[in-house]
Amino acid sequence: MLKQLTLLNKYKYMTSYLIFLQNSKGYHQRRSFFSINNLSNKKREYVKKELIGYSMQEMYSVVADVKNYYTFVPYVKKSRVHSHHNFGFKADLIVGFPPVNEAYTSRVTLNSPHLVISECNDGRLFSYLLNEWRFSSGLKDIPQSCVLDFRVAFEFKSLLHSNIANLFFDLICDQMESAFLEEARRRFGEPSIRSHILYHKRS
Repeated sequence: MLKQLTLLNKYKYMTSYLIFLQNSKGYHQRRSFFSINNLSNKKREYVKKELIGYSMQEMYSVVADVKNYYTFVPYVKKSRVHSHHNFGFKADLIVGFPPVNEAYTSRVTLNSPHLVISECNDGRLFSYLLNEWRFSSGLKDIPQSCVLDFRVAFEFKSLLHSNIANLFFDLICDQMESAFLEEARRRFGEPSIRSHILYHKRS
């Protein structure tokens, strides 16, 4: 909790400062400072492979339950599913963390119990937004286990919003994955094994 408060305080300070810089005459000269600190990249990606103590079907059922995201996924204020088809559906979502509130429609592709992909290419703030979950077999002697491949990738249209997001991108991705594992715990009980990170990359 203390770490989250520290990051959020940093985020609030930097948000105000970035808006001040953008509105000031020297903004373009000062932008080189943020480039040095990797704040000029509008594209971000988070990739994680993890062995977890829930089965493929259990984790798939949690991730595919998009209509209930607003009840357990951080920052999701609304989630409505519609336009069902053979391979998935569309979902209207509102995601909010001050000062950003984004309403967008995602195309969700399902392949039970292996895959859930959510894509948006026409958001107001995002050039694109991708959430990808892949589930594969875990330990042979522990059926209540699987390997989770989790990927988030996005690109903001605005450099200012991108700079703000850079400050708390890692925190949000960690919170998102943890929320799904916590929801699995709520639905199915304690995991059969402790989670083990097999691969982790942020860029």
